[in-house]
This record gives sequence, C-alpha cells and structure tokens, in this order.
Amino acid sequence: MEKNQIVEVEIVDLSHEGQGIAKVDGRVFFVDNALPGEVIQMRVLKVTKKIGYGKVEDWLKVSPHRNQATNVTYLRTGIADLGHLNYDQQLLFKQKQVQQNIKKIAGIDSLDVAPTLAANAPLAYRNKAAVPIRRIQGQLESGFFRKNSHDLIPIEDFYIQEKEIDALILATRNLLRRLDLKPYDEKEGTGLIRNILVRRAHYTGEMMLVLVTTRPKIFRVEQLIEQLTKEFPHLVSVIQNINDQKTNAILGQEFRLLYGKETITDQMLGNNFEISAQSFYQVNTPMAEKLYQVAMDMADLQPADIAIDAYSGIGTIGLSLAKQVDHVYGVEVIPKAVEDSQKNAQTNGITNVTYVCDQAESAMQNWLDQGIRPTVIFVDPPRKGLTPSFIQSSAQVQPDRIVYISCNSATMARDVKHYQELGYTLKQVQPVDLFPQTHHVEVVGLLEKEGVGQS
Repeated sequence: MEKNQIVEVEIVDLSHEGQGIAKVDGRVFFVDNALPGEVIQMRVLKVTKKIGYGKVEDWLKVSPHRNQATNVTYLRTGIADLGHLNYDQQLLFKQKQVQQNIKKIAGIDSLDVAPTLAANAPLAYRNKAAVPIRRIQGQLESGFFRKNSHDLIPIEDFYIQEKEIDALILATRNLLRRLDLKPYDEKEGTGLIRNILVRRAHYTGEMMLVLVTTRPKIFRVEQLIEQLTKEFPHLVSVIQNINDQKTNAILGQEFRLLYGKETITDQMLGNNFEISAQSFYQVNTPMAEKLYQVAMDMADLQPADIAIDAYSGIGTIGLSLAKQVDHVYGVEVIPKAVEDSQKNAQTNGITNVTYVCDQAESAMQNWLDQGIRPTVIFVDPPRKGLTPSFIQSSAQVQPDRIVYISCNSATMARDVKHYQELGYTLKQVQPVDLFPQTHHVEVVGLLEKEGVGQS
C-alpha cells in the first residue's frame, strides 16, 4: 500500500470525529466525506504500520443517508464535519458514540443512553464567531482554515452561524479592504488585523465586535465604527484586543473599549447575563437552555437542597437553579468570570448564591471545613474532564447526587468509572445536540450515591 495508490473500499463505520472508516490489508483507513455503506475509489494519502488516511476519488455506491446539499468547503474546514450526514442520522451517531464510551471506558453495559435531544434549529445557530483575516491572492479575506493547516479558505456564508453574524463579518471585511488596513501575515509576522470575533445575544439581538490586532494603533478606526454602527443598529460594543505574540491563541491579554459598552446582555431561562469578550457562554442559546433544564430535572431539586456549581463560569447554571434550592455555592478559577457571576446574581436579584475564585477541589475542601454539606453537585468541566483530586474531594463531601455536564463523553466516562469506585452509580445519560452538523455532543449524566432513593 503506497501513497497515491487508488483502491476500491467499503466504508464500514464512522470514527468519533465523523470520518469514514475502511479496512484494507489489516489497516484501518480514515476518510473524510465518506459514510457507512458507501463504496468508494480511495486515494491513499498517508500510511503507517496500523492506520492510514485516504481521500474519496469517486463514489461507486452512495449512502441513502447522505446530505447531498452540503458544500464540501464546510467539511474541508471542519466547520460542519458531519454536514454530509442527514440530521436524523447525526442524532443516532451521537447517541451511539456516547453509548460506546459509557460501555468501553466506564465499563457499564446495563444502562441505555437516551436518544439525542434534537436541536431547535440545526443550521445558523451559533451566537459566536472567531474568524481569521489573511491576504489571499493580494486581497484581504475572512474565512476559515483548512483542517490541520493554516491555509485560509475564504467563506462568506458560515452555514452554522447566526445570519446577522455572517453579515457583520462581511461588512467588516469590506470596510477593512476599503480603508486599506493590512491583514496579518503569519510567516512574516507583519500586518495589523489578525482576527474578527463577533458575539450576538440570541434574545436581545445585541452584538459585539472584537478586532484582534498586532499593535495598538488602528488607522481610521473611527470611520470603520461609524459605518458599522450605522449599518448594524444592534452593534452596541466594539472592542480591540491586542495580540502581538507568535501564537495560535486568538486573543491576547489586553482589551480596549473602542465604542459602546464592555458587554452584551442576553437571557437564559429567565435570567439576564452580561457577556464580555472573553466570557464562556454556550454558543447555542436555545439548546443550552434545554441542556440546563435537563440537568436540573435530573437533579430532582428540592427547596432544602444545597447545591455546588463547580466550574461555574459567569453563573449560567447556578443562577438558573438558585430559585429552586436553599443555596448555591459556585467556584471558578478565572477572576473575571467570578466577577461577572457576582454581577449577574445582583442584576437578577438573586441573593442565595456565593461565588468564589479558586481551584474547584480547594474550594470544596474549604466549604467542607466550614460545615457546608452539599446535597447535589453540578460539574461542567472543560474537554479534558475532571482531575482525580476533584473527583476525590467531591465524593468526600458525600452529596446525594452529582450531575455531570460534559462536552466530551470519553472523559466523562473515564470520570464516571472513578466515581463508581467511590460509591456512586450512573443512573441516567442524556445527549443534547448543541452543535448540529459537527461531531461534537453535550451529555448530561446523573450519578447517585449508593443507597440514596432506596426505601
């Protein structure tokens, strides 16, 4: 098997990232834009001893579940890496992925994962965009990088972003061209505009534009702001972020307010939230509401409950459930997020919450020392999951229930296994589709302390 060789193969499965899987000569091949049941002519791109990567040269048999309408650009950039699969099948794929992880990693085969909760809107749902700016064939362009590269593909319709965000990106791009502001050149380290970041509040419509630049001075920026705010009345915040480092990180440390206010306001489950340029806020607002509602329903909250909201961010989960319990204790390691959560509590007149800036496991120990005994803990960690020390300390405080919200069912399954060893049993698992057209899925799991709920 050599590079550029063309072989006929059948696609037998999908990988967890949505690539077609073929088996040839004892090797597993991963192929973009290929679905189970399809027979293809595959060009070999790369081969190692056990695995290989291929590309579809031609389809000899096409899956009945293929979405023929998807633009291949979205697959090449990873914007919509499951966009070629019909939506009902995307939901089944996600349920299957979660089920496999719970079985293989957590070692649980007696629990059925619930069907994936479908999105209200499978397209144009994202409330946030971070778009690189580069020069292509002599012209400033906005778009997205080709997968596993820094080659920009110019894009005007981003498919899964709210349409008003796409419109603001295009208008900004056109003005940057007209004002002759120089795009960033990664190799040379020259140019001014690196990225455009746009946030839009789903319910209020308020928009924020962040211009990420390599240096403080932006030539004729007043003209840019005047034109954009005239064209977009909901644009209430324009911020400059300065990133002069040779890095893949989008944002630098320094923010400057150029126009309007520092935050936009949105609603979630009846509460108002102030969202800043760097706030963590779920990118699909209506589905985040469904996600948090599922989590609260699973927790079976009672007025006497003491809840801990670990990884509390700007308070979206804790403030959503505060009205149903006696008290919520939130912990977050980012000082700005803690400040925002305290402000959000004040804005919504919620007084039965306490937010601290600390490592989650350390805060847990402090609360335990103060005699605080939570009955329910909510965790919503980053993709890497929980640390062993957090799992240990959270189990030590002996809550009746732990509600685990995850954006990575593999790390969640690993952590569930650890919780099982500490006397907790996984009772329910519900996938929720916050990211239609992509392989990503949010999951809510309920862990109960052994003996709870038994008469």
